[in-house]
Amino acid sequence: MAALLFGSEIYRGSTYGPKHPLAIQRVPATLDLIEALGWFDAARYHTAGPAAPAALTRFHTPEYVAALQLAEAEQRVSPEVRARHHLGAHGNAIYPAMYRRPATSVALTLAACRAVLGGGVAYNPGGGTHHGQADRAAGFCFVNDPVLGLLAWLDAGLTRVLYVDIDAHHGDGVEAAFAGDKRVLTLSVHEAGRWPHTGLAHDRAGGSARNFPVPEGFNDSEMDVLLREAIIPLAERFRPEAIMLQCGADALEEDPLARLSLSNNALWRVVAALVPMAPRCVVLGGGGYNPYSVARAWAGVWATLNFLPVPETLPSPARAVLRRQTYSRAAGREPPEHWFTTLADAPREGPVRPEIHALVAGALAD
Repeated sequence: MAALLFGSEIYRGSTYGPKHPLAIQRVPATLDLIEALGWFDAARYHTAGPAAPAALTRFHTPEYVAALQLAEAEQRVSPEVRARHHLGAHGNAIYPAMYRRPATSVALTLAACRAVLGGGVAYNPGGGTHHGQADRAAGFCFVNDPVLGLLAWLDAGLTRVLYVDIDAHHGDGVEAAFAGDKRVLTLSVHEAGRWPHTGLAHDRAGGSARNFPVPEGFNDSEMDVLLREAIIPLAERFRPEAIMLQCGADALEEDPLARLSLSNNALWRVVAALVPMAPRCVVLGGGGYNPYSVARAWAGVWATLNFLPVPETLPSPARAVLRRQTYSRAAGREPPEHWFTTLADAPREGPVRPEIHALVAGALAD
């Protein structure tokens, strides 16, 4: 079945504020790049408005959802709400669409999960907010759309659901939500020692998780080993009825909020390997704080899902999309030309360190 694409115009122009890492226009750039490359099919594109509070309270507490709505309406929170729900604190900015934007991400992820219940593949690059907790925001994530999507699959009667997270930060909110639930297996590849400082190799969340905290400089060769020797075997052992892949782009070498060294080719190989392993698959976005690397990586995910050849050099309309992006960090003042002219990164291969082999062995041990 042809892959389905989910998106919304709410991401265009809405930001967490000019100095926030999420000031960048990631989802609009991704969708514009897909269209500029001639890969957009209106018949396979779906949008949605914000999810209603009742949809969010399948996981989040009613008190938290109400506080989030009120914070959007008033554009301020009391000290008590800030302390209890982490709104306006810890990077979870007060901004004009702080309920509507994440609630739209939920609506799109729920629609994607329901669209593939009969089989198929769906992609929501605006999803993947994996840090959100039941009663508070965390890690720029006001809600947890992966959890709500996984719950929708369980509510529909699925009993073996695999969640794979390759964001540079541990998928802590998803792991915690399903700790001890044998119907869900969560696999997370993330940078060791980085916020939220969870997801240690021995942490199995009551048997429902495997974690791969990788060292700084994690390269394409090392990701390929984890994929081939651990992730695929664990998936084969679990025999999932559905797979959700959180494809955060902050593990790429150019990202400012991590110290990993993947190329986007490594992300695309994970996508290509996992999608055929279950009759239902939903791919989400996630982290990623360099607008050029994120848009190129996520457009390439769409190409991978549709078996589209990636051009060696980008056509003029695609280059124009990338040149329109703004990036306030130092690397944005003199960006390298290949950020505008290519989609695929140069491979970032390297030695496979002993720590990687140890993670494989530990994950496969009973």
